[in-house]
Amino acid sequence: MLRIAICDDEVRARDALWIQLEKLLREGSEEVVYDFSSGKSTVSWLKKHPGEIDLLFLDVEMEGMNGMETAKSIRQFDENLLIVFVTGYADYVFDGYQVGALDYLMKPVREDRLEAVLMRVREKMYREDARSFVVKNTEGTYRFSYKDILYFYSDRRKVVLVTAGGEYAFYDKLDAVEERLGEDFVRIHQRYLVRADAVSHIGSSSVEIGERTLPVSRSLREAATVKLAKAMLAG
Repeated sequence: MLRIAICDDEVRARDALWIQLEKLLREGSEEVVYDFSSGKSTVSWLKKHPGEIDLLFLDVEMEGMNGMETAKSIRQFDENLLIVFVTGYADYVFDGYQVGALDYLMKPVREDRLEAVLMRVREKMYREDARSFVVKNTEGTYRFSYKDILYFYSDRRKVVLVTAGGEYAFYDKLDAVEERLGEDFVRIHQRYLVRADAVSHIGSSSVEIGERTLPVSRSLREAATVKLAKAMLAG
């Protein structure tokens, strides 16, 4: 699923790009889900909804917080969002590298250039899908790169994904999550599944992930310790 947002302070420009995108997107798996009229509102929303947007088309020349300032603010809390600048001036193109922009489009946006950008996005998403985890709950759909996940824990009928920035609950079983994730994550307890290379210290009955201490069960201690030690040595 590719979820797209547009940020432009001109409503005509937003609508025009939205219409162009709808002609090129794959029905059922790709859609434009949000549009924003300012950099400030974009940053504020993205902070509260990490991983909910995969691709942002961002206008450079906006009143107030311009596109480059918006991108720099986004990168302070999100390194994974794909950003494509939309601009009327070629002078801004090279500035995009400072914030890890995927590409840029010149106004008026040509359909062939837009289609080429979407192909790049699809290729990149396809490569990264194998190392990302999608959470769906009542608040929305979130995509997390493995490297941003600290651990999972079970809570009755739910599983909670924990990152440095927050916790995201969804209905599932921890056993099923463990099976999907593979060797990057290690089961240390009936209730806990940790990202192996996020562990900073292995104790006799607990592990540390940052400032958090999680229990290691007696039955899983030997196998978990071996796997975690290998991950720490490899890192």
